[in-house]
Amino acid sequence: MWRQPPLRHFLHRLVRQASAFPSSPPPPLLLRPILPPIYPSSPFRSFSSSSAPPSDLALSISAELVKISSADSSSSAPALDLPSYFSLHFSDVRFNTSLLAEILNLSHAAGRSAVDLYRWIVRDRSFTPSDASLSLVVHFLGRRKDFKAVDGLLAEFRHIVGPLSFQASLERLARAGRHTHALRFFDSAPTELGIQRDAAALSSLVTALAEHGFPGHAEGAVKQYAAEVFPDEGICTALIRGWCNAGKLEEARRLMGEIIRGGFDLGTPAYNAILDCVCRLSRKKDPLRLQHEADKILFEMESAGIPRDAETFRVLIYNLCKIRMTEDAMKTFRRMSEWGCSPDAETYLALIRSLYQAARVSEGDEMIGWMRSAGFGDKLDRKAYYGFVKILCGIERVEHAMKVFRMMKGYGHAPGVKTYSLLIEKLATHNQGDRANALFNEAVARRVPVTPQVYKIDKRYAKVKKEKKVKKRLTFSEKMAKKRRRLKMLRLSFVKKPRKNRRAV
Repeated sequence: MWRQPPLRHFLHRLVRQASAFPSSPPPPLLLRPILPPIYPSSPFRSFSSSSAPPSDLALSISAELVKISSADSSSSAPALDLPSYFSLHFSDVRFNTSLLAEILNLSHAAGRSAVDLYRWIVRDRSFTPSDASLSLVVHFLGRRKDFKAVDGLLAEFRHIVGPLSFQASLERLARAGRHTHALRFFDSAPTELGIQRDAAALSSLVTALAEHGFPGHAEGAVKQYAAEVFPDEGICTALIRGWCNAGKLEEARRLMGEIIRGGFDLGTPAYNAILDCVCRLSRKKDPLRLQHEADKILFEMESAGIPRDAETFRVLIYNLCKIRMTEDAMKTFRRMSEWGCSPDAETYLALIRSLYQAARVSEGDEMIGWMRSAGFGDKLDRKAYYGFVKILCGIERVEHAMKVFRMMKGYGHAPGVKTYSLLIEKLATHNQGDRANALFNEAVARRVPVTPQVYKIDKRYAKVKKEKKVKKRLTFSEKMAKKRRRLKMLRLSFVKKPRKNRRAV
């Protein structure tokens, strides 16, 4: 079987070629620290965890879009013309990118009608198409795995295809498991879409393939285009992170050795990926050796002169919290200042969840206050609070769950149907029907679609009236019968047992 040659062969060959031509500067071997990605993250994010409810305009447009899509899919119902219908009902709406994102997020059942909506707002509503708005539609179609429609859309709006829509296409193809399609798409991008194959484009391809379970194909793509695009530190780190996410520690170590021998100096992110892989494997095989194995990687980092950062401590704290070593996680949290690191939002959230899980509720509340004072209050959204309430209800701390619920509303986060349903169920099973009914009425008043149900009260919280035992007065005949039984037992106790029934000494 043919195998790709190691990456170091390409690196050495490129260095020799560059040194043969003095007029062109050789590629740098000592790279600068890793920069943030050139292609920003996609603006297509779900609004389900946001504290702001969807607008009535987006809801109405989404409902009409789904209705048109269902009419087109059914053979019995007459087909509706989307441009004519929307020109009649939504002629006064001024569309923008944020409204389009909200509509697409609410229209999961709408198929290619979303593409018709995008064409209509561009042609008839004077909507200026952009790379960001096109990436929203690409993400919507990619979630439905309708990549034929994605190819047609990109060919139609070829003049506005940019980094966002290009990255969205690669990400959705890799997430759907179509790695060969993603490689063909990247190979044909310069001729069909006018996207230049540079380091940023190759980084998008490698990141998409590595994050979704195809690190081998990502490494093969880097080796294939090594003569055209010289891999930088970010691409090498993405490859190592891909192997680590797949749990292939040996492959990650092998690739790290090849990269170092090729002249690269890997930074902290690559070692953080190795550390996370080691911790996850230790959790699966032997959780008690997690701290020992993690110390080996930390010692290796110190030997190589690699400093620790906030991500290093976040990886350690998260994995310690996953195996319920909350006290060790708190000790690691207190040592962060010794290395000049400050915890990020994910570190705070992992510690809060672990403290609540360990029933250390007062410390969890204190950690929430620290998180807000550190400037991460915006990360405490409705989804985070629901996670806290779910943990507290799971350990039967319903009163504290109601406290967190009131805290959630006090900071302006509207609870959703999951939060209300969970708290109503727990209050009802704890034999607090009045509070459960009050919470249900509050949800109805807030227009939260809570379904009324019948809950069974837990036996531990059911108030059972103890019946007083009344001593029954025996009649004379009953007293004599009881006396005769007692005398009979006394007489039998003096009778010698047969030898076969006696116990051997």
